[in-house]
Amino acid sequence: MLNYPLNVGGSEWMIIIFVALVLILGTGKLPGAARKMGQAVNEYNKAKNEIQNQMKEVTEETPKISGPVGTEREKLETIAKSIGVKIDEKTDDELRENISTKIGQKKTEESENK
Repeated sequence: MLNYPLNVGGSEWMIIIFVALVLILGTGKLPGAARKMGQAVNEYNKAKNEIQNQMKEVTEETPKISGPVGTEREKLETIAKSIGVKIDEKTDDELRENISTKIGQKKTEESENK
């Protein structure tokens, strides 16, 4: 008994799958199946891109802290700098308010973009 390895490449597999689909679905249902397959691939790509964009936003917003932050003021200044809030001559309460406003704006923009 001879044992031949099945040496089929990528393009051959595509032809085999296409012929099998034509035999199983027939020529009438093939365009509909292709359309559904295209929609599924499109949905997959949308979800993948959305996740990639969210990951980019998370990595861009990560504050760069070189060491331990000692005081409450230093924490506020670090957060403010990381999201683009100016800290010059502001009280702690003003910084807290500006930070919460800025974070609230980003969440609103994200929900509007969806």
